[in-house]
Amino acid sequence: MRTISFICMLCLTLLAQAASPIQGLLERIDKGASRKFIIEQVKSPTDFFELDQKGDKVVIRGNTPVSIATGLNWYLKYYAGIQLSWNGMTAQLPATLPAVPRKERHETELNYRYDFNYCTHSYTMAFWDWERWEKEIDWMALHGINLPLAVVGTDVVWYNVLSKLGYSKEEINEFIAGPAFQGWWLMNNLEGWGGPNPDSWYKQREALQKQIVKRMNEYGIHPVLPGYSGMVPHNAKERLGLNISDPGLWCGYRRPAFLQPTDPRFQEIANLYYKEMTRLYGKADFYSMDPFHEGGNTAGVDLDAAGQAIWKAMKKANPKAVWVAQAWQANPRQKMIENLPAGDLIVLDLFSESRPQWGDPESTWYRKEGFGQHDWLYCMLLNYGGNVGLHGKMKHVIDEFYKAKASPFGKTMKGVGMTMEGSENNPVMFELLCELPWRPEQFDKDEWLKAYTVARYGKADPNVQEAWLLLSNTIYNCPPPNTQQGTHESVFCARPGHNVYQASSWSEMKPYYKPEDVIRAAGIMLAAADHFKGNNNFEYDLIDIVRQAVAEKGRLVYPIMTDAYKAGEKQLFEAASQRFLDLIMLQDQLLATRPEFKVGTWIQQARNLGGTTEEKDLYEWNARVQITTWGNRTAADNGGLRDYAHKEWNGLLRDFYYNRWKVWIEQQKAQLNGAPAKKIDFYALEEPWTKQTNSYASQPEGDVIEMAKEVYCKITK
Repeated sequence: MRTISFICMLCLTLLAQAASPIQGLLERIDKGASRKFIIEQVKSPTDFFELDQKGDKVVIRGNTPVSIATGLNWYLKYYAGIQLSWNGMTAQLPATLPAVPRKERHETELNYRYDFNYCTHSYTMAFWDWERWEKEIDWMALHGINLPLAVVGTDVVWYNVLSKLGYSKEEINEFIAGPAFQGWWLMNNLEGWGGPNPDSWYKQREALQKQIVKRMNEYGIHPVLPGYSGMVPHNAKERLGLNISDPGLWCGYRRPAFLQPTDPRFQEIANLYYKEMTRLYGKADFYSMDPFHEGGNTAGVDLDAAGQAIWKAMKKANPKAVWVAQAWQANPRQKMIENLPAGDLIVLDLFSESRPQWGDPESTWYRKEGFGQHDWLYCMLLNYGGNVGLHGKMKHVIDEFYKAKASPFGKTMKGVGMTMEGSENNPVMFELLCELPWRPEQFDKDEWLKAYTVARYGKADPNVQEAWLLLSNTIYNCPPPNTQQGTHESVFCARPGHNVYQASSWSEMKPYYKPEDVIRAAGIMLAAADHFKGNNNFEYDLIDIVRQAVAEKGRLVYPIMTDAYKAGEKQLFEAASQRFLDLIMLQDQLLATRPEFKVGTWIQQARNLGGTTEEKDLYEWNARVQITTWGNRTAADNGGLRDYAHKEWNGLLRDFYYNRWKVWIEQQKAQLNGAPAKKIDFYALEEPWTKQTNSYASQPEGDVIEMAKEVYCKITK
């Protein structure tokens, strides 16, 4: 009888855990962890979480699963010294949890905490499987995110819609982009590049999106699904007799056409789209639409009518739905949104930390009236192209948030957003942004940073705090007026030349810190390394900081090399150029110690999604092209896309960037010896690597701390 009773109780416990997303989250963090907490969900019109104590158990209380998860994360960071991050979503909790001495409460009136840019889904997440997505959704819940962009499987919607409109399978695959380029297809920038996709791809995407949306719904997270923005294939006039507008080219690629809102079939096609989206993934309360993104030609388009048509179609699909739009350059066009009802549009102020559009008169993208009557979110873009590099405006992000909140435009400010183009980098900045809504008063950057290091590494250390303080006042202190697109790009990743400063076409980089300070910070961090051996967060950060130091050393050596050439100093050029090449190889060796910095990890993710050799090769080609040439010759060279998504990664440094610099250096040597100058066809040099399928290791190689010490010694001797 006792056995039956015990089994019944066990079954009830397991059922309760399965029914609670927080119980599941705790078990994924550390098996058995759910028994150490008391979780209480209570009704409240305001998002809040409380930390409390009942006997020997910690109580996490909140009004929604996301609020509770946020409270759990706060407890883990600031009581248990455990920070869950992209580089590690599991932890061993202590047998007896640190007690909460007095009840602690945090609440926020900022109801929306947004996550992702369309680009994130390509630069970081293009090849994620459910195992990786499950971790990301847990990370979102722990960081208070309740409004993420969810675009996986949108290609399936389009496939089915175009089939119903009479397009053939081949025609559809000429329209839908390949796995690594769907972000720009969905933003109406290009058609077909990276494809055609195999049938299995669509089946896989549909199944994955259903898992993603299901888990988000369990947490009470609202997925933002792509809505219908008027996009149609460029040949829709010939194929369907539609009245279309040609938005022109984007970086050398032909854009999809825009269906004129006055066309009687606009609502018909929009309804078909929403019906299919709803059938596959359910009805959403938020839809993302960004017509005319990044320079799309609006000539001949009635923008007010376009806005009304897009809004009307969305409202027909779900009367409660809200349109989510990215504020980037001239978008969303004022004429398109000014007559939309208040409450039916949320604008993501995509680059709030550098080019705010909410109404700050000091901004280069100043909008005098902000977004008018519409709600908006204070967003941090931070990363472009998924580039690797320490970067941020730490103090400025804090100051601007509270400035915006206190301004007249603060009345329509409804939350914050992470709108990075690439994720899994600069965790300190994303932790900072996610805490802003839960901190009612402006706080000191230095004090916050001290608490951050203790939370991240589990204990206080004077060297660690000194290193991070130095970084926060140098490379993480990008000046407010600076509008550069993300990190100070590594010269190793640039196409070689005599006047190289940035790697990508549009970086707008300006010197704002001393490379020597970053190198010194790496040395201070290394002084603490033996005390943190085996600490996952510390070892990840150590490699990232030493990596930055090596990149800075390369930036210091580069002008010596080029000046030697200009002065005709053959021996000095020989020595400096060899030193430069050696630094690239040192960087490659250093980054081999962590899977996050290996090209093999990226390529392996891509190949794992393929079921056949042909599929694996297609996905690998997508993966390789995106991080190097990005596009075909026209898009890469004339369109400026080459090296936009460059990466300081093990394997890529050795086989791609080193080779490029080696060829250029050998040519300079020849010219110093009297050979005629010749122009190097870099694209011809780069493209062969994109077509290879040689294997790269994804597992870490070597001891993190010993390698970091060895590399640092070699760059400072």
